[in-house]
Amino acid sequence: MEQMSLLSSSILTVKELTGYLHGILESDDLLRDIWVQGEISNLSRASSGHIYFTLKDQNASIRCAMWRPNALRLITPLQDGQSVEAHGYVDIYEAGGQLQFYADTIRPAGEGLLYQEFIKLKVQLEAEGLFDPARKRPLPAFPHRIGIVTSPTGAALQDILNVLRRRFPLATVILSPTPVQGSEAPAGILMALKRVIAEVPDVIILARGGGSLEDMWAFNDENVARAIAASPIPVITGIGHETDFTIADFVADLRAPTPTAAAELATPNREDLLSDVIELSAQLTLISRHIIDNLNWQMADLASRLMRNSPVLYINHQMERLTDLSRVLITVTYHSLEIKILNMKELYGRLNTLSPDATLKRGFALVTDQKRGRLVTCIGDVIDQMPINIQVSDGSFHATATQE
Repeated sequence: MEQMSLLSSSILTVKELTGYLHGILESDDLLRDIWVQGEISNLSRASSGHIYFTLKDQNASIRCAMWRPNALRLITPLQDGQSVEAHGYVDIYEAGGQLQFYADTIRPAGEGLLYQEFIKLKVQLEAEGLFDPARKRPLPAFPHRIGIVTSPTGAALQDILNVLRRRFPLATVILSPTPVQGSEAPAGILMALKRVIAEVPDVIILARGGGSLEDMWAFNDENVARAIAASPIPVITGIGHETDFTIADFVADLRAPTPTAAAELATPNREDLLSDVIELSAQLTLISRHIIDNLNWQMADLASRLMRNSPVLYINHQMERLTDLSRVLITVTYHSLEIKILNMKELYGRLNTLSPDATLKRGFALVTDQKRGRLVTCIGDVIDQMPINIQVSDGSFHATATQE
């Protein structure tokens, strides 16, 4: 209704006219989301960070602006004479009365078709399962041999080597050189992958520095993608910058945002390893001391229990008893012997009193048959004129027995 009232008015102010045109442009869906191709000219950068330029072709031109937040996202710096594709919307700059194109994204010309090819191949390979996370292989924790597939003259190689020397100098580096840009790059990458796989490294880094979509197109090649998927060795890609994605990144076992990051992801950090070793050593020492202290306590407890149950104590006790019993036995034996000696002396005295010598000393004599050597104990033992032997206390003598 407001536009109708403006049209019915015979005279419009400049503000009303530019406002009317702004409303028309703002209500046109096509002009609010459009890609425009042209060549950059009259490029200027304001101190605020905004970029102003003109897009032109052989027949026309249009003033353009790109505000600072969008300008900060540009990967490739803009320059005069550059052919680009710009996305944004058309509006009128009311203060200057100029029709302008406000860009939010700018890419080199031709990337639109390449991007469509990129999306088509991505969808195809994803449907085949080449991007499936389940087929991604873990990287070795401590790679002894690291294969690098990149340009031998590019800055990416030096960045990778610097990181490897700093983080994990123990690893052996196997460089398989290849062009990473241009029509020869896909075939070169395939051959480089084949060569490095034959060296059987623990991990492969496929890398190149930043560039446009066209510069990195070799890494969107279908054969390259399938070769990465078929590699028996885990592959890390470090292609371009953090915002760059290629088909190779989706197929690889791990995608790093840059070549430097790829080298970091492929290796452990020796500083971290040294710190871990020191920490583990301290833990091992603490655990060892704890184990030794525990074993010492167990040994002391077992020794105490062993001493309490040891036969040594029993044997020592029995030895003491044996010593005491030996003393008692010796004492009893001596006492018994003394009693026996006294008894023997008494018996000896009594026996001595009853001995033949003592009897003879009292006047008795022993008479024996001289011929037969028998004692003569009765008359019946005597024969007339029998020779006899008579023993007295101090000797013996012979005699002849006669019968009356």
